[in-house]
Amino acid sequence: MSRRQLALVIDLNVCVGCHACVTSCKEWNNAGAAGPMSDQSPYGADPSGTFFNRVQTFEVGQFPLTETVHFPKSCLHCEDPPCVPVCPTGASYKREEDGIVLVDYDKCIGCKYCSWACPYGARELDEHQKVMKKCTLCVDRIYDARLPEVDRKPSCVKACPTSARIFGDIHDPQSEASRAIRENGGYALMPEWGTQPANHYLPRRTTRIRIHEDELVRADNPLRVEGHLPKPSEGASTLEDASW
Repeated sequence: MSRRQLALVIDLNVCVGCHACVTSCKEWNNAGAAGPMSDQSPYGADPSGTFFNRVQTFEVGQFPLTETVHFPKSCLHCEDPPCVPVCPTGASYKREEDGIVLVDYDKCIGCKYCSWACPYGARELDEHQKVMKKCTLCVDRIYDARLPEVDRKPSCVKACPTSARIFGDIHDPQSEASRAIRENGGYALMPEWGTQPANHYLPRRTTRIRIHEDELVRADNPLRVEGHLPKPSEGASTLEDASW
């Protein structure tokens, strides 16, 4: 176990599924030390591409008492990562100084052993470079002395509009990330695999949904029913006039 373990803590209560974390991650890492993150026919019928972070959205419950859950997922930087020992070239490794799991592209041969070993599906093959890629926790950003201290965080953390992502050392009991886990019942994903994921999630709080009967009945536009649709007055300027 590393003496220091940097990780993300994701609050599922406030994640709105906006994908700001996905796009900011793609933008930063595509041009950074971990890039490029190539896409193969991104707009075709069978799109594929390399992403370090993805957001899965699904619905839970039964109508009409349903909720939408947004679940961001990336490499969990496990404290006992199964992707490391299976790598035949030593390309996958875990840093002692901060617990971040990385891939050395110069050693990677794209054999996909690490992706088969990862129970979370966090590894992706870059079809252009033919090497395995994954979240780096923006290691090239968090240690960049040229950046202000406040900006030395993963790009996904900086971009999140609801502050659903917390970054820090989970082995430091005084860190914001560690406190969030301790005070909000944070949990690791699929702990039964014994990988000790460093990234944690804050569980959604149970809320009572109140739905009135009339809310389940679709109401037509009253203006359309009464036949009084709004119309501009004669001679009034229109959008076409404003566009010239």
